[in-house]
Amino acid sequence: MKILMINKFLHPQGGAETYVFKLGDILSANGHEVQYFGMEHEGRCVGNQVNAYTRKMDFYDGFELSKLTYPVRVIYSSEARKQIRRVLDDFKPDVCHLNNFNYQLTPSIILEIRKWEKQTNHRVRVIFTAHDCQLVCPNHLMRNPNTGENCEKCAQGAFWHCAASGCVHGSYAWSLAGTLEAYFWKSRKVYRQLDTIICPSRFMQSKLAYNQDLKEKLIVLHNFVDAVEPKAVQKKDYVLYFGRYSKEKGIRTLLSVCRDLPDISFVFAGSGPLNREIGGSDNIRNAGFLSGAALEKLIREARFSVCPSEWYENCPFSVIESLMYATPVLGADIGGIPELIENGVTGELFESGSRDDLKRKIRRLWDDREFTDTCSDNCRKIHFNTPSLYYERLMQIYEGRRESVRL
Repeated sequence: MKILMINKFLHPQGGAETYVFKLGDILSANGHEVQYFGMEHEGRCVGNQVNAYTRKMDFYDGFELSKLTYPVRVIYSSEARKQIRRVLDDFKPDVCHLNNFNYQLTPSIILEIRKWEKQTNHRVRVIFTAHDCQLVCPNHLMRNPNTGENCEKCAQGAFWHCAASGCVHGSYAWSLAGTLEAYFWKSRKVYRQLDTIICPSRFMQSKLAYNQDLKEKLIVLHNFVDAVEPKAVQKKDYVLYFGRYSKEKGIRTLLSVCRDLPDISFVFAGSGPLNREIGGSDNIRNAGFLSGAALEKLIREARFSVCPSEWYENCPFSVIESLMYATPVLGADIGGIPELIENGVTGELFESGSRDDLKRKIRRLWDDREFTDTCSDNCRKIHFNTPSLYYERLMQIYEGRRESVRL
């Protein structure tokens, strides 16, 4: 089978890219031919045979004359249609698997895929993995960045709330562009042309179901994680946070609690816009961005990890990885996090955004070593989707056998 993986970033950027690259490797290892389409970038690590990509769009770095066209290009991209057509003509995929595409690639690529399908009489299935709530929320987070509050005002199609509140990058101009983009593609009914939408959590399914064009296309399939070798590891006395250092991840709330618990050692591993704020106390260590064996060792040896998110997390890899390495998780009761943690068995939940509840739960887990040891033992008994199981279920979706997919 020929599979075209589509994602706006073709270089390491976040969880969506981790998924895209690992899934591409899994598909290739199973004998399928995989190519990629997205933006050109100096860090691009995958691609297609005809080297067709869209120009890099950077919303943050400096001013360039070319950026004057961005507000139009984020709504509709004739360039993306032209470039993906080159790939379609050359590769002739059986499946186009979309991931993050709004704004940089735009839904116009869906129109081109279906146009190519009709003109060539070559059936292609169009699959979309929803890594966020972009299809029902123009800023994709379902969170107002100006108030710091989670928000569902746009979810049922009232996208004008985005423009009124300045939800995209805190900019009223960009928010207007995002609002127009959402209304434009809603009027075109473009998402009806998707065959199946993979939701990595039941929570994501519930939010995307607000859009009636999507409701019957949604299927839940939790993310996969590599099977790990069970190891007898001596736990060390520290609590771990690993992931992105950003406000919506609850970093500031967690740091405040850390400073109130000076007898407990905290280790942070990651990077992000709040990097400079990690520290300021003898019991906080910033290990920086880690991967591979170094990160695995840090996770395995932690007493427990904390996932303090304050936004609608989908299916965070950090929670899955922690549990797979037999480290219990204290997680916020928000988004898809509660679907991954069995409260009182493989960890605990606390009220998202509640400094007091987070502090109380950290103290209790730290003082009750017997409980965290038991949770650690329980973690070894749980099973997430392995790459092979995920592949098996994904192939059923690729072949149009959605009804046979089970969690």
